[in-house]
Amino acid sequence: MSPGPQTGFGDLNPTGRFSDRAEDYRRYRPDYPAAALNAILEGLGDPAELEAADVGAGTGIASRQLAAHGVRVLAVEPNAEMRAAAIPHPGIEWRAGTAEATGLDSGIVGLVLCAQAFHWFRAQQALAEFSRILRPGGRLALMWNSRDRADPLTRAYVQAIHAVNGEHPVEQMAFEPASIAAGGLFGAPRETLYPHAQTLDREGLMGRATSASYVPRAGEPLARLQALLGVLWERQHDSKGMVVMRYVTKVYLAERR
Repeated sequence: MSPGPQTGFGDLNPTGRFSDRAEDYRRYRPDYPAAALNAILEGLGDPAELEAADVGAGTGIASRQLAAHGVRVLAVEPNAEMRAAAIPHPGIEWRAGTAEATGLDSGIVGLVLCAQAFHWFRAQQALAEFSRILRPGGRLALMWNSRDRADPLTRAYVQAIHAVNGEHPVEQMAFEPASIAAGGLFGAPRETLYPHAQTLDREGLMGRATSASYVPRAGEPLARLQALLGVLWERQHDSKGMVVMRYVTKVYLAERR
């Protein structure tokens, strides 16, 4: 999915659409490259003394990676099913809240991270909320795993989904980095790119597809998609029965003014 702020997509039910995907999301969504997490934390001091808000935390994939560095994480997620599917971690405290109304105290965190989530937010309202909960000079990090369509297997995976479902509006949202600084609350963002990969068995390839909120989960459309992905797995798997999905991880960093 291409990154982009959520504008005009309120009818897509951004806070509830993953309710029936939580388990697939937890099991089959990729994590993020270590180099990207290192860049997000660089210059913020001792991670053990840092408190961060992971907003739109989903099932806590990025939250757990932050916590593994010693960061204390406030994971903010509006969807109860997604929160319930999260693997508990002593460094993570879960909160029910939205990007526009996190429920967190003002100036409480040194880092706000949005991993695979900012495109679902009302951008300017969310940025105002992030500015409120960040300490002066605190950092905003937006991160996405974007599927690398230059890779033959990943491109064929996308084509299989489009053959069944078409290209969903969620996949067409465009992100303008200048929007981060447009309201005057944050400085100009810095963009960095990182290669990333996810190794999947046959079940994992199917689960990666159905973890997406716009992919059919029942009936003839799901059967067609499973057949197409089954053919892809048969053609591409290695001697261990695994295939590799490739991503370009995009990170945008900006400081609170």
